[in-house]
Amino acid sequence: MTDDADFGDQLESRTETYLDRLNDCIELLPEAFDRYETDGEYHATVDRIGAIESECDNLNRDITGSITDSDPGEMGLLNTRINFNAASLIELYNDLDVIANHTERITQELAMTRPEHGTTPFEGLTEMADQTVTMAATLQGVVERFVHGLTVPNATVTLAEGIEAVQDGESRCDTIRDNVIETAFDEGRTADALLYREFAILLDELANTMEDVTDRIIVIASDEPGIVTESSAE
Repeated sequence: MTDDADFGDQLESRTETYLDRLNDCIELLPEAFDRYETDGEYHATVDRIGAIESECDNLNRDITGSITDSDPGEMGLLNTRINFNAASLIELYNDLDVIANHTERITQELAMTRPEHGTTPFEGLTEMADQTVTMAATLQGVVERFVHGLTVPNATVTLAEGIEAVQDGESRCDTIRDNVIETAFDEGRTADALLYREFAILLDELANTMEDVTDRIIVIASDEPGIVTESSAE
């Protein structure tokens, strides 16, 4: 049995390790697109993403297992926020796991379908990949501060700026997605256009999942006055 502080400290530490690896996974996404376009040696990057995704699965499973397998006594009085939100927290980590899974799927699709590169729509796809990396880095900070807020009694953390940045990133991905699809079909080659459309939707779903994580944080924080997720009104 761990003491009160240990449980919270371990959850924070495990979460930081997990998010570091999750970001390592996503940061390879633009590399996969770039290497596919420039030298064709992208399979090694795809394999690295798959290996990190598997590691992320194990780390995530350890975290959710520690929450599921610990009763209120094991968590301790200092971690009542975690205990109270246990079910929602597990769903949050499940959402994060989807991010890694989706990143792997995108690169696997790239390897299997081999879309034409050097085109305006493909440039849009690489722009979306870059955008998801920026969003993921911001999301990491939001999740880490959020978990800290749950593990420290009476802690006050402000997440509004980071959450808004993730939401703005998702909106930018929506715009790029629409441009990719419109441009692809304007070029008149339906088969290629459908392939670009598929990738645009997959990349947009990745961005959507990141926003879903912030949405879940907002819901959990609505019952935790010390966790601020909205900017103060002017």
